[in-house]
Amino acid sequence: MQISDILQQLFRWAHIVAGILWIGLLWFFNWVNGPFTATMDADTKKKVIPELAPRALFWFRWGAAWTWIFGLLLLGMVFWMGGAALKQGVSWSAGSIIMTLLVFLAAPIYDALANSALGKNPKNFAIVGFILIAIVVFLFQSVGDLSYRGYVMYTGAMFGTIMAFNVWMRIWPSQKKIINGIKTGPPADAAVVALAGARSKHNTYLSVPLVWAMINAHTTFLDGDMAWLYMPLAVLLGWLFVMRMYKMAAKVKGF
Repeated sequence: MQISDILQQLFRWAHIVAGILWIGLLWFFNWVNGPFTATMDADTKKKVIPELAPRALFWFRWGAAWTWIFGLLLLGMVFWMGGAALKQGVSWSAGSIIMTLLVFLAAPIYDALANSALGKNPKNFAIVGFILIAIVVFLFQSVGDLSYRGYVMYTGAMFGTIMAFNVWMRIWPSQKKIINGIKTGPPADAAVVALAGARSKHNTYLSVPLVWAMINAHTTFLDGDMAWLYMPLAVLLGWLFVMRMYKMAAKVKGF
C-alpha cells in the first residue's frame, strides 16, 4: 500500500466526518432550531440565543471549512492526479480547464444572482438555478470531456464551494450581527436577517444533491451518453425532499 492510498483513506474519513458535522447542524438550524426559535418570546431569546447560537455556529462553520478543505484534497489526489476526472484516453484541454475553474467561480456567480432582483423571488430563482445547473452539468461532460465520475464530483464540489462560501461570507457575518442585536440591541437590520435565512435555506436545498454527488461519484453503473441527466434529476428529487422536510418541520411540536 502506497502513502497516497493511506492519505486518501484518511482524507476521505475526515471529509465525511466533517461533512456529517456540517450538514447535520445545517438541518438542525433549518428544521429544528428555526421553528423552535419562532416560539420564544423576546426575553427567552435574549437568554438562550447568545449562549446557544455561537456554540452551534462554531462547529457549523468549521465543519464547513474542513469538509471543503478535505474535499479539495481528495479532488486533487483522486480526480486530478489520479486521472479520474476525464474520460478515458482524453487529455486535459482548454475546455477541461475552463470547466474546472467554473467549479470555483460558481460561488461569486451564484452570489451575484442571489443578490440581484432574481434572488428576491425564490420560485424564479429556483427555476433559473435548476436550468443553469443542468446546463453546467452538460458542459462538464461535453466541453470539459469529464468522465461520469468526474462531472458528478465536479457538480458536488461546485455545490460544496457555494455552500462553504455562504457559511463564511454571508451566514456567519450576518449571524454575528443578529446575535449581538438580540443580546445588547439594537436589533439587526431586517435585510441582514433575511440574508442569513435565505442563504441557509439555499444551502439546505443544495445539501441533499451534494450527498448524492459524494456517494455516486464513486460508481460508474449509471454511465452512458445521456448519463449527465441523472445529476439534474438528483437535484430535482433532492429539492422535493427538502421542500417536504420544511413542511414537516413546521408541524412538529414540543410537549
